[in-house]
Amino acid sequence: MKRTLIAAAVLLMAAFSCGGEQGMGRGTPQGLAEFDAASAYGFVKKQVEFGPRVPGTPAHAACADWFVKTLRQWTPDVVVQEFKAKAYDGRPLEGKNIVASFDKDKTDRVLLCAHWDSRPFADHDPDPANHFKPVMGANDGASGVAVLLEIARCLSIKKPALGVDILLLDLEDFGEHRNWSGNSQDSWALGSQHWAKNPHRPGYKARFGILLDMVGGAGAVFPREGTSLYYAPAVVKKVWDVARGLGLGRYFIETESDPLIDDHVYINRFARIPTADIIDYDSRRGGFPESWHTVGDTLDKIDRDTLAAAGRTVLAVVYQEK
Repeated sequence: MKRTLIAAAVLLMAAFSCGGEQGMGRGTPQGLAEFDAASAYGFVKKQVEFGPRVPGTPAHAACADWFVKTLRQWTPDVVVQEFKAKAYDGRPLEGKNIVASFDKDKTDRVLLCAHWDSRPFADHDPDPANHFKPVMGANDGASGVAVLLEIARCLSIKKPALGVDILLLDLEDFGEHRNWSGNSQDSWALGSQHWAKNPHRPGYKARFGILLDMVGGAGAVFPREGTSLYYAPAVVKKVWDVARGLGLGRYFIETESDPLIDDHVYINRFARIPTADIIDYDSRRGGFPESWHTVGDTLDKIDRDTLAAAGRTVLAVVYQEK
């Protein structure tokens, strides 16, 4: 993912239990509407087993099929939004946004989202020889999706008071290579840009949205991100208050970060759904995790406790809504 900073002008409860790891739902705890960290870890592992989910590759196509099959275990209302886009260098791209809806006829809704593609270039790897190799994306991509898959399982068992849409966004991470001479922040989050202008249901509205990105790394911290504070301060407060109430303040820190370009920018801007980003960004270490956009973004970087912190918080936010 991500990115350069947005220009200054744009600035403007459930405890978890441990079950077995699973691939297509096998080993998932039955009958428990509690966030299960080992189950979420299994969902990260399964995505990584496909290989880098770079658009246009067999791994990308196979993983999309698996998402649809997996989500349909928990809701019949799963749609695939296919779309075309252009990469920063003009090459044609084909993407797939995947939407799973719970209680689709309820008009009062919450949107939960994450990107599922992985970056085609490890252009921030310390070894320049890796700068055109694909990124596995265990944390940057798979972790957020894994948390949402586990939340989907929970929602199928215990319904919240309002409808929920889980949106897996494609083509988030095909932004310009660091050596590219252009300077287009809108080369990122292509799936989000398309969905925000063309939602899966005409006239779609949601009370608020939450975006998950890089929510699986050991030692992760989630600051109050700048773009979220501009567009969705009440959502940020809601989420961080819940996390603090769950005793997860060491993850959901009170520090305000720089504004970041991520999928939520376009959901806020075009769909006008106030959406907050839960993302690992620590200014004390220079920003994103060391594995960000490197060949080192692999399964060994994933920490179950971090997945649980993000998942428990989001699930609690959804269940408290009336």
